[in-house]
Amino acid sequence: MNDCPFCLIASGEIPCDIIYGDERVVVFADIQPRAPVHLLCAPREHKGSVLEADVSLVGHIFAVIAERHEEWGLAEGFRVVTNCGDNGRQTVGHLHFHVLGGRQLSAGFC
Repeated sequence: MNDCPFCLIASGEIPCDIIYGDERVVVFADIQPRAPVHLLCAPREHKGSVLEADVSLVGHIFAVIAERHEEWGLAEGFRVVTNCGDNGRQTVGHLHFHVLGGRQLSAGFC
């Protein structure tokens, strides 16, 4: 996807402070954080939403979160959210998971 911002971040064409990366996923800070820690976990390969992802990819993303959450300052707990489609308020058409924490989160989104 030539104009997908997350594809451009994953390929290095848009500069970004990637805090974790492997052959399948990149993790970076959200530019509009809703919590003290607000990371985005996105696959390197373009997937429009969770509807296009397979269990292996989603499992890998969740494994990365589980393995790295303490070094990201989330030992006390965190929330993982993905949005899907217009009604789900997905604003970037590339699968990504928000990882939020660093404080007591409210019952709503944050």
